Amino acid sequence: MVSVPGPLRAAAVLAAGAVALSACGATGATGPKNGGGSFKAADCPAQPKTTWAKPADGAHTVPTAMGDVRVPAHPERVVVLDTAELDSALTLGVRPVGATHADVASGFLAYLPKSEVAGIEDVGTIGTPDMEAIAALKPDLILSSKVRDGQRYAQLKKIAPTVLTETTGYPWKQNFATHADALGKVEAGRKTAAAYEKHAAEVTDALGGADAAAGRTTNVVRFVEGADTRVYGCRSYLGTILDDIGTAPTDVVKDAKDGLMTEIGPEQITRADADAVFHSAYGSPEKSKESQVTGGALWKNMKAVKSGHAFRVADQLWFQGIGYTAADRILDELQKDLTM
Repeated sequence: MVSVPGPLRAAAVLAAGAVALSACGATGATGPKNGGGSFKAADCPAQPKTTWAKPADGAHTVPTAMGDVRVPAHPERVVVLDTAELDSALTLGVRPVGATHADVASGFLAYLPKSEVAGIEDVGTIGTPDMEAIAALKPDLILSSKVRDGQRYAQLKKIAPTVLTETTGYPWKQNFATHADALGKVEAGRKTAAAYEKHAAEVTDALGGADAAAGRTTNVVRFVEGADTRVYGCRSYLGTILDDIGTAPTDVVKDAKDGLMTEIGPEQITRADADAVFHSAYGSPEKSKESQVTGGALWKNMKAVKSGHAFRVADQLWFQGIGYTAADRILDELQKDLTM
């Protein structure tokens, strides 16, 4: 395993969380849409259906990765310890009193409106929160995931009721439903999910309908400082969004570990070719090898590049947000780029 410093730790934990979910969280999923056989672009497994709690009038119990947790009816002082939880809270109209930050220069992710994150207290970096700062805010609810903060659960629950989902990434829709339950916002959560589904259907229509969308391939590539380049598979956050509009990756992801991603070296970049390729860099473009690869002959000879369908996207939005607000923004970009 490559040891990576500073900003890369968050990406490593995120990947680990998504892998953990993929390994043990396939409950409710069916097999490939086209049945067995070798991998085809449309062979992503159906996503698990989201289970919603009944709206609660008062204090109620929320099932979590750590067991049932009693939460107040309408928490007013919420602390969130990851980007997905921050996206969920803001999407549901709840401004947390405290949040951890990603290892980015802007602190909170740039796709979030500054007016919505203004006044949120920074309580440390994701994965290493400042427990004293959290306690000082006197929260009445803490949101995170077991993969991020399971080892701190005993401390966190002494501060406030703490709702942990199992992991992050692929199960983002179910995680959002859990966040909505904990925040007393189930009805608003269901409306958010329904609006997203309608938005995704509109993108599919803009692509020419379901059959036309299914006939196109889309790969998502992330150049990562200190690690191999990643091509994201069906059981990734981005994989679910692509599935929602009816397109999918190519067979480069057929051997993706737990469906999350395939790692390739610079000399293998043509394996990531597709009708359209979306790419970003985590870390500097030079140290992640993005500059070298996208400036090289292999990249320039890919059909996506030659046809003008290779698009550089914002890493903070596409890879770090993980929620409905981010997903809606990504849908807008997909429609714009895929209908060029």
